[in-house]
Amino acid sequence: MIRFNDVIKTFDTVTSLDHFNMHVPAGSVYGLVGPNGAGKTTAINHMIGSYRQDSGEVLVLGEPVYENNNVKKHIVHIPDEIFYFPHATGKEMKEFYKSIYGTFSDERYARIGEALAVDENLPYRKLSRGMQKQVAFRIALSLLPKVLILDEPLDGLDPVMRRQVVSLIMEDVAETGLTVLISSHNLRELEDVCDTVGIMNKGRMMLERNLSELQDNIIKVVVSYPDQGRLPDGLEILHSEESGKLTNAIIRGRRDEVEAAVKASQPQFYDIVPLSLEEIFIYELGGADYAVKDILL
Repeated sequence: MIRFNDVIKTFDTVTSLDHFNMHVPAGSVYGLVGPNGAGKTTAINHMIGSYRQDSGEVLVLGEPVYENNNVKKHIVHIPDEIFYFPHATGKEMKEFYKSIYGTFSDERYARIGEALAVDENLPYRKLSRGMQKQVAFRIALSLLPKVLILDEPLDGLDPVMRRQVVSLIMEDVAETGLTVLISSHNLRELEDVCDTVGIMNKGRMMLERNLSELQDNIIKVVVSYPDQGRLPDGLEILHSEESGKLTNAIIRGRRDEVEAAVKASQPQFYDIVPLSLEEIFIYELGGADYAVKDILL
């Protein structure tokens, strides 16, 4: 659905995308994460056709997206900072986008308005950040896109409205096969909705994998040994620290294989739990000089 093939993009002497590769499957909810300056915004600007790559290939719906209106009419982008005309109301912004997209559904706009109930006659600039996001989502989902690209989409929304917006998005994913890409620093929220995750750093894709598979392959082990016992050799230990008689370790590997190895080493006690997406993010980037210390409690 969205594919980057060996894409390079430079700005003067700065390489923002460096042989960047990414594949967003059709009908998936894809989480794009990375530290500040990783190149996420540059990648998004290529997806929506605002930037042209120096080399490589950017495809959306199987076609190059740059200057391709046939593809762009199926893409909707909600940026972190919502665009609006200075004196426009929500209703006027709706009419503006309706005039551009031929897919706008008045029926869906009315139905979503029951859940995202912001007075469309209020000036957009006088709305709170959260209310602006609600108006943006109401318009975006009424455009019936095939691809929805979101940058920090839930920032500013209260917890109840966050759940409402997510519910509306997931409804479209299930019913219409909508493909969603979400870039966010809130990894806990991504963990709840995404089925695929891509981790960027320094303009490159460090890791791209199904979330459940990713969580199955990096685990946390808490273990205690008698006397001088220790974790067995052969395990790929990404991080380890002592806390009294307990050893806390982050290990890359399948849970069943790691558990078998730990159990065979005859510990007094052990527990194995999957890592959160936030912990996976930290330790995957730890190998790319993204230092974070003492996060284990």
